[in-house]
Amino acid sequence: MSETNPETSGKPVADLTEAEAREELAALAERLGAANRAYHTKDAPEISDAEYDALKRRNAEIEARFPELKRDDSPSEQVGAEPAEGFSKVRHRVRMMSLSNAFGDDDVRDFDASLRRYLGLGAEKALAYTAEPKIDGLSLSLRYEGGVLVQAATRGDGAVGENVTQNARTISDIPERVEGAPEVMEVRGEVYMSHADFEALNERQEARGGKTFANPRNAAAGSLRQLDSKITASRPLKFFAYSWGELSEPLAETQMKAIARLDDMGFSTNPLTVRCEGPQEMLDHYAKIEAQRATLGYDIDGVVYKVDDLGLQERLGFRSTTPRWAIAHKFPAELAWTRLEKIEIQVGRTGALSPVARLTPVTVGGVVVSNATLHNEDYIAGRDASGNPIREGRDIREGDWVQVYRAGDVIPKIADVDLSKRPDDSEPYAFPQNCPECESEAIREEGDAVRRCTGGLVCPAQAVEKLKHFVSRAAFDIEGLGAKQVEQFYRDGWIKEPADIFALQERYGSGMQQVKNREGWGEKSAENLFAAIEERRTIPLERLIFALGIRHVGEVAAKDLARHFGTWEALTTAVDTARPAERRYREAEDAVVEERRAAAEEGRRASLTATRNKVWEEDPVAAEARAAWDDLVGIDGIGATVAMSLVATLTQETERASVDRLVEKLTVEEAERVAAEGSPVAGKTVVFTGSLERMTRAEAKARAESLGAKVSGSVSGKTDIVVAGPGAGSKEKKARELGVEVMDEDGWLALIGG
Repeated sequence: MSETNPETSGKPVADLTEAEAREELAALAERLGAANRAYHTKDAPEISDAEYDALKRRNAEIEARFPELKRDDSPSEQVGAEPAEGFSKVRHRVRMMSLSNAFGDDDVRDFDASLRRYLGLGAEKALAYTAEPKIDGLSLSLRYEGGVLVQAATRGDGAVGENVTQNARTISDIPERVEGAPEVMEVRGEVYMSHADFEALNERQEARGGKTFANPRNAAAGSLRQLDSKITASRPLKFFAYSWGELSEPLAETQMKAIARLDDMGFSTNPLTVRCEGPQEMLDHYAKIEAQRATLGYDIDGVVYKVDDLGLQERLGFRSTTPRWAIAHKFPAELAWTRLEKIEIQVGRTGALSPVARLTPVTVGGVVVSNATLHNEDYIAGRDASGNPIREGRDIREGDWVQVYRAGDVIPKIADVDLSKRPDDSEPYAFPQNCPECESEAIREEGDAVRRCTGGLVCPAQAVEKLKHFVSRAAFDIEGLGAKQVEQFYRDGWIKEPADIFALQERYGSGMQQVKNREGWGEKSAENLFAAIEERRTIPLERLIFALGIRHVGEVAAKDLARHFGTWEALTTAVDTARPAERRYREAEDAVVEERRAAAEEGRRASLTATRNKVWEEDPVAAEARAAWDDLVGIDGIGATVAMSLVATLTQETERASVDRLVEKLTVEEAERVAAEGSPVAGKTVVFTGSLERMTRAEAKARAESLGAKVSGSVSGKTDIVVAGPGAGSKEKKARELGVEVMDEDGWLALIGG
């Protein structure tokens, strides 16, 4: 608690000095008092239930060690908060108490043991309890005289509450008259709102621009405490009766029979209330209710246990603010079980496919949760990125019962799966291999946990971000067409892909005012925009490549590709030719991943190179495709990752069609090549390997490119020269096997003229 609650020192209570204890009790009284007012009076909680309970426990522990320091305004002596202004006050004839809390099974067993000691009952003596869901709503006391409802009051601070009689009369579950009741009878229970009604109310509130509520409890409390009863009447409130205050005569001899009598009188009582013989049956019923929590249709935050015999309740009596004969067994505040109804895939602005769990709504940590993140396909499959099992190897499927957790403001996540409730016809979830937005291939690179759409420019989920990148300074840099204008034109349907930018004047130019009359535009700015677009119809190859926003292809890679291929036609021809080999490379890498996992499980060394080569050899691609692929990955600064992204993107049918429509409207300049006339290496492919002693690798590359050579990072049949320095290894060996000319650094310098 010390890290999240400044009210506590963080020191163990046993280590506190008297001065420290006094200071901390003062801070806790102020904090918990404010929390009570926010929750009970303003219906706007400031802290979570878990934090509130932890602070109150800390306060009680300090008071137990330093009883002489207990304050007059001690939180342990408070129930609720003072009534709100605007309502007349009602003094309860019988104080409305709060309940002590149990947070674990041992607390429940200790509760039973303490009652037996108090009553002088041995372990062999029967002691029955009732167990009922703890409704998360607003406490209400209804006073009947002669069978007629005469008054309704909130709990307030336990002694004095708010008079909400007119509002209570609007709730259909609360009878105006009852038959067979004692002359005086105060029925107590909880006002609540169902999940369905809560959702519908928030939709109506949002539609009319009103306040929406965080959870059904806040909605119910805010609705009951309206100064205008017409507003309360318009809200779908419900009421469960579970207790009583002043009675002119007893309702029954036991708690269970008294609840049955209230039911007979016409009050709604909870059907999940049962009689239990001892702690184990109480805990079993707790587990049963917790498992049904998400399907009840209303919020509960625990189970309340009460001694069934009303005579024993009277003997046990009360502490200052709580009855000895009852306790609330709270659910973990940040955990809940619910049903996973469906797994949906959302596509982010960068093309990442993110799985989301659609859940049967359940309140967790004071917030209604209907969605939870599933991270990625490995998480759904029940393993981490390295293939190691998580959640004991249990995967996640549609229809599963799952445990949801939420801590603070963190997005809800799924912690566990209840396999005992999995349907017999359940199927493992098949993660999509294509983007659900545009049907483009969705690929996953080695080492990346995320699968990404390759649709880029044609994917609706990515389109705006891709268009913003397209017009950015390092790309087309169109004056007057920035991110704001792109968003505006996209929203209005004027621009859906880059080619549309260069068709704007054809569509809207003759009616210039269609642009100039838009907000933020004038005739001059519209003219300037069209002029800037026309100016960019001629574009250098490297800028075009970069502007396409292909993953991993930044400015440097775009420049390397442009210098290597020279023209747009040469680049696309190479990409198309290399496509079969790119697919085979991807299959080989997938096989490598599986081999690594299998080797880890079997405790042996992985044969990664052999596995990769096996895929190539067992189902080889055409030599032309393999040569094109080797040439592409061999470009210095490119490599397999960039090459895969480039090929996958530019061979997607819809993406390629979009790019082709763009290129048709452009004049793409060839990559700049400054080759000295008569250069002996112009047009040749050169590979540098080993150590260079008279220049750096970067200097060697720049000098070769300035003379019109292509510099590659790998040796293939298209390589013309290999410059091998000391330490040259496999590249030199492969060059000699292929009959490629090999020379040392001196020979290279002599060839190019120093």
